[in-house]
Amino acid sequence: MPPTPPSPTCTASGDRWKTVGREILLHLIDFLVSSYGRDPVITRLLNNTRIHIMPTMNPDGFEATKVPDCYYTRGRYNRNGEDLNRNFPDAFENNSASIQPETRAVMDWIKNETFVLSANLHGGALVASYTFDNGNPVTGSLNGYSRSPDDDVFIHLAKTYSSNHASMYKGTGCDNRQTFPEGITNGYSWYQLEGGMQDYNYVWGQCFEITLELSCCKYPPADQLEKFWRDNKVALIEYIKQVHLGVKGQVTDKNGNPIPNAIVEAKGRPHVCPYRTNEQGEYFLLLLPGTYVINATVPGFRSMLKTVEIPDNTGNFSALKQDFSFPEVSDQIRSRVTSCPKTPLYQEFTRASSAVKPTVHILVLMTVMLVIFK
Repeated sequence: MPPTPPSPTCTASGDRWKTVGREILLHLIDFLVSSYGRDPVITRLLNNTRIHIMPTMNPDGFEATKVPDCYYTRGRYNRNGEDLNRNFPDAFENNSASIQPETRAVMDWIKNETFVLSANLHGGALVASYTFDNGNPVTGSLNGYSRSPDDDVFIHLAKTYSSNHASMYKGTGCDNRQTFPEGITNGYSWYQLEGGMQDYNYVWGQCFEITLELSCCKYPPADQLEKFWRDNKVALIEYIKQVHLGVKGQVTDKNGNPIPNAIVEAKGRPHVCPYRTNEQGEYFLLLLPGTYVINATVPGFRSMLKTVEIPDNTGNFSALKQDFSFPEVSDQIRSRVTSCPKTPLYQEFTRASSAVKPTVHILVLMTVMLVIFK
């Protein structure tokens, strides 16, 4: 029998130029470590989940803030004067910004890990924002909303955080001009953003990431930081649990060896860059409870379909397990290592849709065949 896939991975990135996110994640690290073996919930969470925490992505920007200010700070930019949350490849338009060392390091981190769920922490508002931040007509941007294939999951993730936060769920903005119903917003509906990490992680990292705006004041007085931790403590833990939503498993050949780069998707929600198994043949799909058809494909062989009934297993800290074994595939025949180009894939998607609407998904598969900001 193939080995059980390891625990899914959740990441959190601290605010790289503001104090609140950085401080909250340091508190989170301390809380997790000190609670292990004492708190049964935290102990089970850590026994079943790999958690990566990066308190600061832009240390130079953080240090550059000599005079704290609630509404503006030089710390937004790195030493080269670049905004790192406008610096990632974009799925909708060409990003002309020169990729910075910090951005490249995070891109490599995402590539080398199998991240499943992520959050990046910001300041300047109080809301949970979800992908897409950018968009085009294919994702519904003409209606002021940029919808991903997993929009229902993203709404659930954002609501999970906001509803467990001390006040985010109220939806009150930082001034009288802006409110966020239930404390959440689609990123594009709020404002359009090119080159953000949130969209990059979802499209190219196969990782569901949301942006958490945690304070109206970007650089609050030090004596307020403890309260920010208390306001976010429960929400952070409940959010991390969501990494166990959906289904996970392993794709193997006739000898039980893992097959990397097999495509595994839920029918009806194809990703513009198809989600694939890692080097251990493992896959993770975040899905809400319900009935789904999971399609596993090893290029050059017949696809395998399995219908699954997904329960809510977040309280048990384990997603539904569904493996796939391809008896016609031997260890001498392996999937080619493929990756989607870091180009505006949704521009290609739009052109394919206009050219041959009935076969859009086939065309995409043939041609194309994981913090902190706002």
